[in-house]
Amino acid sequence: MICLPLAVQTQPARPKVLGVAHYSIFVSDLAKARAFYEDFLGYEEAFTLPKPDGTVQMAFVKINDHQYLELVNTPNKGEGQLNHLGLYTDDVERMRQYLGSRGVQVPEQVSTNRIGNHKISVTDPDGHTVEIVQYMPDSWTGKDTGKHMPATRISDSMMHAGILVGNLEAAARFYGGILGCHETWRGNSLTSTTLNWVNMRVPDGDNHVEFMLYKGLPAPDRRGSAHHVCLVVPDIQKAVATLEARPARKNYAREMKINLGVDNKRQVGLFDPDGTRVEMMEINPVDGKAAPSSTLPPPRE
Repeated sequence: MICLPLAVQTQPARPKVLGVAHYSIFVSDLAKARAFYEDFLGYEEAFTLPKPDGTVQMAFVKINDHQYLELVNTPNKGEGQLNHLGLYTDDVERMRQYLGSRGVQVPEQVSTNRIGNHKISVTDPDGHTVEIVQYMPDSWTGKDTGKHMPATRISDSMMHAGILVGNLEAAARFYGGILGCHETWRGNSLTSTTLNWVNMRVPDGDNHVEFMLYKGLPAPDRRGSAHHVCLVVPDIQKAVATLEARPARKNYAREMKINLGVDNKRQVGLFDPDGTRVEMMEINPVDGKAAPSSTLPPPRE
């Protein structure tokens, strides 16, 4: 019989990390943001949280029963539009214990957020707040199951959420070595001499966190392109045609140009009124062949 050290025997096992739960962003004009995400992209709000004065503090735009965009009705303070990244698990208390055992600073106890889900918040190596939630059946999200998902949604899935990453090794250690995400692809732009992106798929789901690598941290007003969400569609031409035909198109001043990404997938870059990018992308490569991973070095060793 092999006897393991007590520390190994008692170290908590990692609970499941099931996917990207939400992407929380600051918006400077809630009416304009709603027009973009709801009237133009076709989503519905599931619910809102009020400020003390009764106005809206946060609007929850529903993508599907497990994924939301949180529109925080507060202009950013000069740090960029990203408020926090949300992931979801099957057991947040076990996650709290597990992360603490791996040296991550965790709260003393799990809390219940204002919509009734259990959660903890931790900080990743780049200073991003990562909120890890456990969806509860009696929460607002639980009671909203099957609701607020109209046929007008331009996509029913957030395939990934992008975050700025300065130190690839440290980020991979946190999201990969600790949270269990695994790398599926890395890429670079055609003109780059260094690596630009690394995709880290959650261990127990089909979506991922995309590392947006940099050498010099972009200015706050330039971070919206890196801090982004990816909405997948089966046919990009049909999706663009749908958006072009909507009345709200007249309020979107940018061109919607279809491009072929270096990942061999057709995509369109959209931008909300505050500059946060929404990447609309086909789920499959154009010819069925996945692009090979980049072998270039990261911009910061």
